[in-house]
Amino acid sequence: MSKKDLEITVGQIRKAIPQHLFQKNEFRFLVSVGQAVSCTLLLTYLAYNYIPLTWLALPIWVAYAFLTGTVATGIWVLGHECGHFAFSDIRWLNDVLGFILHEALLVPYYSWQHSHALHHAKTNHLTEGETHNPVIIDSKMGKIYQKMKDILGVESFACVQIFNIAVLGWPLYLLLGVTGGSARGFTSHFIVPNKLFPPKMLVKVTASNLGLCLVIYGLYKWYQATSFAEVMALYIGPYLVVNMWLTIITFLQHTDIDVPHFDETAWTWLKGALCTIDRNYPLWIDALHFEIGTTHVVHHVFSELPHYNAREANVYVKQVIGDLYNQDAKNLWTSLYNSASLVGVEHKGNGIWKFAKA
Repeated sequence: MSKKDLEITVGQIRKAIPQHLFQKNEFRFLVSVGQAVSCTLLLTYLAYNYIPLTWLALPIWVAYAFLTGTVATGIWVLGHECGHFAFSDIRWLNDVLGFILHEALLVPYYSWQHSHALHHAKTNHLTEGETHNPVIIDSKMGKIYQKMKDILGVESFACVQIFNIAVLGWPLYLLLGVTGGSARGFTSHFIVPNKLFPPKMLVKVTASNLGLCLVIYGLYKWYQATSFAEVMALYIGPYLVVNMWLTIITFLQHTDIDVPHFDETAWTWLKGALCTIDRNYPLWIDALHFEIGTTHVVHHVFSELPHYNAREANVYVKQVIGDLYNQDAKNLWTSLYNSASLVGVEHKGNGIWKFAKA
């Protein structure tokens, strides 16, 4: 980062953004909720009534899962916004709506709200960051990854990494804390206490777990009333696509050969927040995801700013931070391949760590 990062402050960035953009409009937010939920339910209704549950229709069900999961990711995004208290100035209203939206997608709302707050508090900290923390290239794990890349080749290694991120990444993170900060080691979103969840989180983690149990029980009763095939086709398929998107989105926001991580000697909150990257999503996906992938830099600096004002606020942020703004103009799939082909970070001096080039 340039010396400019030592000169600019959060207050200066905030002052550059018109203050009305920070104001929350509950009705406007609920319009987004209505859009995401109604579109998801409409696609489910159409599939239930018009796609036969046969093996011959499997390609159609795959297309349905991708489209419906992509739409339903908007529900996840809005639940995430509630976790940041971006829905209402009345804090408990955020938690009520966020709990409903996230638990319906089998996301443990309070548990993930806590871990995600830590992700924002320690963004791009080499050891204390949370989610998609890179390995150090000359560490034991870094050497294993490098050996795997040498054996498989760049293309196959990247494909394996994309599979790990998109399919295995979410459950492994929730269950075992995989890709979490090395300072915390093993963690779980379902057990208290551990290094991620102190004893005071017991009630909230338990509430999240009970919410998940209720949804799983509902799915079980649905299966009993119909068939596993119907539950798999209508719910689990789109659910897996939602998980795919949320891990890909988060991975791409914080993993790039040009974006540094910092150790304890160099890290500051603002440095970390500005070392996120906005990606080039297809317009239809970006709209369905409420632009979370293209306005993520401003989100990390002001996470309470409502999504419907983020695009306008981003214009002002780019003007004030100048060359500190990270944006990738490559298409999404090229960016995903390039980032997935990276192995680990190496020290560049002055507490700055960057991904080693192939």
